[in-house]
Amino acid sequence: MELSAEPFGLAEHDPEFSALFFHFAQDEVIRESRLDDKTRFLAILSALMGCQGLEAFRAMAPGALKSGLTPAALKELVYQGTAYLGLGRVLPFLDAANQVLEESGVALPLPPQGTTTADTRIEAGNRVQVEIFGEQMKGFQHSGPEESRHINRWLVGNCFGDYYTRGGFDYRQRELITFCFLAAQGGCEPQLVSHAAANLRIGNHKSFLIDVISQCLPYIGYPRSLNALRCVDQAAQETK
Repeated sequence: MELSAEPFGLAEHDPEFSALFFHFAQDEVIRESRLDDKTRFLAILSALMGCQGLEAFRAMAPGALKSGLTPAALKELVYQGTAYLGLGRVLPFLDAANQVLEESGVALPLPPQGTTTADTRIEAGNRVQVEIFGEQMKGFQHSGPEESRHINRWLVGNCFGDYYTRGGFDYRQRELITFCFLAAQGGCEPQLVSHAAANLRIGNHKSFLIDVISQCLPYIGYPRSLNALRCVDQAAQETK
């Protein structure tokens, strides 16, 4: 991973900790990785959003752009986070992404990436669900108890119809960042198992997900990383 020597500004006041952390995160951890730099940055930025690491996100986003992550992908990462983290936790990251892009000379707003309309979003979102999770998701917008069915409809139309159908990422990348959002925020283990299974189903294999967790570990800590590993193991067992 190509980072500046001091992306977090630690060396001046905490030189010992700076050396300790970057030896681990930039040397030992990366030597275990088979991810390309762009994918590694994508996973880490997603995890930083999930654990609310705003300043670390701001510090690492320029390196992500240098690694090949496009401005559209950076913005799509933040946009999709709204469905899994909520606007209350995402808004500061949108401001940070815009600041980084403007500092990098990128003109805003970016070209539109949307592909659905108010009339097509639910049908398109359900198609995405079926492609990612399987035929059992067909008609999910009509499922569930009557008093809460509207939430399933929103999940189809908003989470999948509004976000997953946009440009900037393919489904494998979108499921990767969702996995990282859920792993890093914690307390979402049922959903994490489900999305681990979705990742496996569309080609983000178990070894890939373990690599992703490993690269995120310095930024989200051991407890949530170990929980994510357990969820991947469970999903792999259930999908055999």
